Amino acid sequence: MNDMNGYDIEDLRVGMSATFSKTITEADIVLFAGVSGDTNAIHINEEYAATTAFGGRIAHGFLSASVISAAVATRLPGPGSIYMDQHLKFLAPVRPGDTVHATVQVRELVAERGRVVLQTSCTVRGVTVIDGEALIKVDSSVRRAAKAAAAAAAAAAATTATT
Repeated sequence: MNDMNGYDIEDLRVGMSATFSKTITEADIVLFAGVSGDTNAIHINEEYAATTAFGGRIAHGFLSASVISAAVATRLPGPGSIYMDQHLKFLAPVRPGDTVHATVQVRELVAERGRVVLQTSCTVRGVTVIDGEALIKVDSSVRRAAKAAAAAAAAAAATTATT
């Protein structure tokens, strides 16, 4: 584990998984529309949205997918990890009031590069609404230790050279 309690590459194993859940509120949708600039009527106008194939308003796809980011940042691999890539398939709508459960599972480790491939999915009431894959960069306790040892050796050498 790193200093922030996130997983290092050496801590991860294929098959490990974690879930983060969030209820998508009315405020979330309105704030996301403002922050993103996506003011599509399907998200913010109930009267219009009722005339669409969805029969009512739906949350922004990327608002729903952001729950995956929370799972990565806070659960697995956790603090200190860096998103490199994400592929998503939006399979069903998320509506205001729905609770999105984002699950990430370690699918592959690329230890020499400090990368982990995660299977990512979001469900609402047991139905998969988003499916995908993410590539995440993580730190290495071995690399940190080697860097610290090299810095200590350089400092000792500098001290010896000046005395």
